[in-house]
Amino acid sequence: MAKSIPAKTVPVKSIPVPVDLPCAAEDVSLQMTRWLSHLRAERRLSPKTLEAYSRDLRQFLMFLAEHWRARVSLPRFAKLEATDVRAFMASRRADDIGGRSLMRALAGLRSFGRFLEREGHGNVGALSAIRAPKIGKSLPKPIAMVSAKRLTDADERAGENRDPWIWSRDAAVMALLYGSGLRISEALGLKRREVPAPGKGDVLIVNGKGNKTRMVPVLQNVLALIDDYAQVCPHPLPPEGPMFVGARGGPLSPRIIQLTMERLRGALGLPDSATPHALRHSFATHLLTRGGDLRAIQELLGHASLSTTQIYTGIDSERLFEVYKNAHPRA
Repeated sequence: MAKSIPAKTVPVKSIPVPVDLPCAAEDVSLQMTRWLSHLRAERRLSPKTLEAYSRDLRQFLMFLAEHWRARVSLPRFAKLEATDVRAFMASRRADDIGGRSLMRALAGLRSFGRFLEREGHGNVGALSAIRAPKIGKSLPKPIAMVSAKRLTDADERAGENRDPWIWSRDAAVMALLYGSGLRISEALGLKRREVPAPGKGDVLIVNGKGNKTRMVPVLQNVLALIDDYAQVCPHPLPPEGPMFVGARGGPLSPRIIQLTMERLRGALGLPDSATPHALRHSFATHLLTRGGDLRAIQELLGHASLSTTQIYTGIDSERLFEVYKNAHPRA
């Protein structure tokens, strides 16, 4: 008598739990969960992007349920019409949602539609038929060189009712943002072992957007500021732990640095546009002003496309025209 082969079991953890969508049928909830898992595991989108895409799709499904006066099912979703999508975009516009948010929402909905098509749940062509909203280009607002340097000075914080080691920490973080052009999440994500001691190295390996790593230079005076902070920090800084810690010794929250910048704006007379991310803009703008190569700046910032970096050329157009007049053979 042949032995019976037991049925292959699927681990419980690998079975996606459908998201809770009162406005949609269970088949839509399951496919949404599988789509988000696909974006996380295979497309490696950031948690913030996943959260935004999930929120946009939920809002769209809620709108459709009210618009159609029925719960949204996969067969009904496959029959989506362009007028339905336009009505949703118009309703979001009425809520004062900006062009960038609408473009992101449309990108997420199209991604979900393509996923359903690959899974054999119909072709949602209406999403592709809608033209993306136009977005007005806004130039980054860099901080002046003198002010950017003062932000890295711990003495500027001496009037604050906080421990001196926190002043030192904040100065080191600000110096790192401006000196290496890091995103605040990249700076605060550094491990102690990843930051060389002064004189022992001059590069950092940074984990950026999309879990992509890149190499960026770091100034010796910035490393000295980080070392000064490490020497006075009252909490242990193990090699595998975060380089920058909060008042209680845990990972430092980006919000703390944002609040620090808000306090410094008043002390230095800076505009509201002076944020931690503005130090990254300042890094790129000041490099370009001093003759930095645009392609090299792209690599330093970790931009996937050169077109993203080219926005900084609009900030210093006078210098670019001067270079043109001096360098062009017919100028």
